Amino acid sequence: MLDHARQAGEKILISGGGRCNFTNLHCVPERFLSANPHFCRSALARYAPQDFLTMVRRHRIAWHEKALGQLFCDGSARQIVAMLLAECAAAGVEVRVQSRIGEVSRADRFRVETDAGPIEAGSLVLATGGLSIPKIGASGLAHELARRFGLALTPIRPGLVPLLLGGAELALMEGLAGVSADIGAACGKVRFDDGMVVTHRGLSGPAILQISSVWRGGEPVRIDLLPHAARGILRDRKRARPKVGMRGVLGDVLPQRLADMFLPADAAGRPIGEMPDRDLAGLEAALRCWQVFPTGTEGYAKAEVTLGGVDTAGLSQRTMESKAVAGLFVIGEAVDVTGWLGGYNFQWAWSSGFAAGEVA
Repeated sequence: MLDHARQAGEKILISGGGRCNFTNLHCVPERFLSANPHFCRSALARYAPQDFLTMVRRHRIAWHEKALGQLFCDGSARQIVAMLLAECAAAGVEVRVQSRIGEVSRADRFRVETDAGPIEAGSLVLATGGLSIPKIGASGLAHELARRFGLALTPIRPGLVPLLLGGAELALMEGLAGVSADIGAACGKVRFDDGMVVTHRGLSGPAILQISSVWRGGEPVRIDLLPHAARGILRDRKRARPKVGMRGVLGDVLPQRLADMFLPADAAGRPIGEMPDRDLAGLEAALRCWQVFPTGTEGYAKAEVTLGGVDTAGLSQRTMESKAVAGLFVIGEAVDVTGWLGGYNFQWAWSSGFAAGEVA
């Protein structure tokens, strides 16, 4: 195993706030994005979250489940790296870090030029991820090698990434950086309910990261600021507490600074009982469908994954082997399969790696 990083598993080490969200109990194919949404089904079925969890338990790593099936180490992500390295050692794998990869070719066998000399092998697995988080050494090596061997790639872009706003939309939120709220973020027919955080440059948080993977430039993102509130909540508050000021009412259901952004200036000091029902209905509608037009994303520097990659049409879904180049396998983030936020992409790495490893 060749790795150009100074230590193995650097992306694992920084994941989950250092505790590694190593899988998700709900890894169904419908929660992965790909030009071929059925491609991941075989690998996920053959090496499921419970299979990885069995290995975690065997190595006596304490873990816990957070919301939505996300599994984390109780201690440190280093335990997952240590477990994987121990499994490598048990299988007789030689791990070479800080390895510089040069020319890669294939005649009868693959030949990989490295700074420590050439390596020849009958099988070659491209497991070098994508372009996301370049500060830990992410590169387009897998894409470059795939192209060199004639494999097609789908369009590549950052995924699970904060969105940027500009102009009047960004000016409207001046002073709101750091404000967070539970929201529903929607684009087209896709919606995610989770947290949002306002940044100095736009929007982030789990719901925004999720929707970023389906958002395309020029499209609006619709934000529901009242995802858990009953319809007619403002009208009901008016009936129940007519003397409470509008600012206080909105401050009960939203962070106050965010609420103030939506409150008309002439209504801020008025009791809710003085507000016409139609005005309250209009305000609630605005809160339930706040539409923003992102100008872009924070790019690969802040993206958790790379969307797109080696086209699945050229790979066997059972083994991850190239259909055109015998012995060449592509796994993980390098492939056009991208999971939701919350451990899905690690599980795809484990599942696709297992599928390739059984054959390679």
